[in-house]
Amino acid sequence: MEKYRTIISKVEDWAGQKVLSTKSIGGGCISKAELLTFEKGSTCFMKTACSAPDVFEKEAKGLHELKKAACIRVPEVLFVDQDCLLLEQIHLGEQHFDFFSKFGRQLARLHQYGALRFGFPQDNYIGKTPQINTCNKVEAENWCDFYYNKRLLYQYKLAEAKGMVGPELKNGFILLENRIEEILEGSEEKPALLHGDLWSGNFLCDSQSQPCLIDPAVYYGHREAELAMTRLFGGFDASFYSSYQNTYPLPQGYDYRQNIYMLYHVLNHLNLFGNNYYGQAVKLLWSYLD
Repeated sequence: MEKYRTIISKVEDWAGQKVLSTKSIGGGCISKAELLTFEKGSTCFMKTACSAPDVFEKEAKGLHELKKAACIRVPEVLFVDQDCLLLEQIHLGEQHFDFFSKFGRQLARLHQYGALRFGFPQDNYIGKTPQINTCNKVEAENWCDFYYNKRLLYQYKLAEAKGMVGPELKNGFILLENRIEEILEGSEEKPALLHGDLWSGNFLCDSQSQPCLIDPAVYYGHREAELAMTRLFGGFDASFYSSYQNTYPLPQGYDYRQNIYMLYHVLNHLNLFGNNYYGQAVKLLWSYLD
């Protein structure tokens, strides 16, 4: 409680006014979320109580990177340090009939914002799990190497250290190392700016029925990885995918490669939430090996 009071005092110093009220907001399992109202009537969204000291800084840098593309809304970062993250309050609205069509077009434009190399200048987090974006020159220039080493193999080794790797997963990974280039063949593109963790809980509909991205795990990678993540928990509205495809068509063979991109996130859920995701991980992996 004392630390919380210290945070509020720090926020008041930054704002130059008192916090009049706080309201808890339901969110994920990563941090505590509140709506702050100041004495002069302004509001902001505050995140606190995160286990790692650099999480908020990494999230803020991800939001700044997404904002550079100037094609899809993200909340303004107002203040950040290791104890809290203050963001612009996004006033929520109803999704109009064309919401997902707009979302698909805007995400396609985001993915046209590119870089010379894969990864990102700093590591960040995917949920509570570290996401490794810094890499050697070979990985930075070769998507197969980057994706296998910094995404799949990293998650596999975390699961192995936790004692959650059985023979099906182990034997599959032995085979996968020699198959990854074949699986990803045909998807060669320049690195694209990715949100990195795009599921239904990580976007909002604002008061003007505009999409707004939140809680990023930003890096530069293949956009197919982003689209696969959107489908992992049931997918978005069909108009989202048709609009995306009309704006920035995906390479042929995307459907075949979708499972290998889903595998990263399922392995992450295995590491975060336990063995309920083990069977799904094995199934995705062996869809390429049987």
